[in-house]
Amino acid sequence: MTTFWAPHAWLRREGGSLTAVEDDVRIDVDATGRISAITPDSGPAPEGATVLTGLTLPGLANAHSHAFHRALRGAVQVGSGTFWTWRDTMYRAADALDPDNYLALATVVYAEMALAGVTSVGEFHYVHHQPGGAPYADPNAMGEALIEAAARAGIRITLLDACYLSSGFGEAPNRHQTRFSDGTAEAWAARVSLLKDRDHAKIGAAIHSVRAVPEEELGTVAAWAKERQAPLHVHLSEQVAENEHCLAAHGVTPTQLLARHGVLGPRTSAVHATHLSEEDMRVLTDTSTVICMCPTTERDLADGIGPARQLAGGGCPISLGSDSHAVIDLFEEARALELNERLATQRRGHWTAAALLRAATEDGHASLGWTESGRLERGALADFCTVALDTPRTAGQSPRLGAETAVFAATSADVRDVVVGGRIVVRDGVHLSVPETGRTLNEAIAALR
Repeated sequence: MTTFWAPHAWLRREGGSLTAVEDDVRIDVDATGRISAITPDSGPAPEGATVLTGLTLPGLANAHSHAFHRALRGAVQVGSGTFWTWRDTMYRAADALDPDNYLALATVVYAEMALAGVTSVGEFHYVHHQPGGAPYADPNAMGEALIEAAARAGIRITLLDACYLSSGFGEAPNRHQTRFSDGTAEAWAARVSLLKDRDHAKIGAAIHSVRAVPEEELGTVAAWAKERQAPLHVHLSEQVAENEHCLAAHGVTPTQLLARHGVLGPRTSAVHATHLSEEDMRVLTDTSTVICMCPTTERDLADGIGPARQLAGGGCPISLGSDSHAVIDLFEEARALELNERLATQRRGHWTAAALLRAATEDGHASLGWTESGRLERGALADFCTVALDTPRTAGQSPRLGAETAVFAATSADVRDVVVGGRIVVRDGVHLSVPETGRTLNEAIAALR
């Protein structure tokens, strides 16, 4: 058994859903990497315990990531444009990837996530083949590189292998997209079926978008995920143009097209869901589809503000992702949900800190299939992070307001310790296996140029 001791921890009250900050919390972890006991008001740290810093939270879940987009940070901030001009720059980065340099890049990107308190990532993966579309000798070489990268960085991963067959409604893949495509959904399913879960990794499915998967192929992807009870994610209505083109091609919105083919439901996460009609929102809430919001990317790409509050009020769980990694900071993603609503409505107080933390933790992990993570309680996976309460950003309030401080003031720079499965990954703000994270990021990104 391994013992950790936290001066303060955000816990669920025994037998209930309410959460609160408790003091002097002892966390015992068994040999399987699960919490065997958690004891508030335990007194001073016991001899031999690992003493944590500040406020201990469940590990954060980054439910939507494109790891290679990290190479674009800064470079895409020059000049003006739209999502579509940004996409051209993204394609050039995708063209430069191979299994070796993607392993190097993703390892350090996931290390950056760990430094930000992330213990599980949902990697929405679509760069499958060689430039030009020929498969690698191992047809899953790129996906395996991402799985190995997560292992090296010490975090869990759900590889959301994306079906991507078209450049638009009825259009063949363009020259950049040929390496994304398996030709048909059946061929996609055959390839993805070769991937296997492991201790730190789960295999899920993704429909890139209704632009990229023809209507007649949607059901194949949904059936693959249903048969395996695997997570299924899809980009949904991120752009007004997607809605317009879908209406022109099919006479219905993207949401209604997905519903027609059994894609939506509680195992499905709709990413962005920015431009929805009232009927779209009713369909999503009626099916209890998870909504993954990525506010820092949505504002960076000028996408718009999605109706997260209305969807949550109708019963859709909310998860969070850093998507294009304009920043990797789940606290910023969480508070942006509330701050965006304030800008749109000129009112405050749409989300509590507890609700936003739940989106960043338990509901995010559940959307990735890690249903035993995201809670500090007996039997849960021992995945947690700590936030310092004495930095220039977080100092000043009682630890009892630690949840509010974390959500509305902290940044990823305030994360001090990260534990995954009972193993220390980050200690005192340093990643133990990728200690020079910034330098290593520079090297990995330079290798793509």
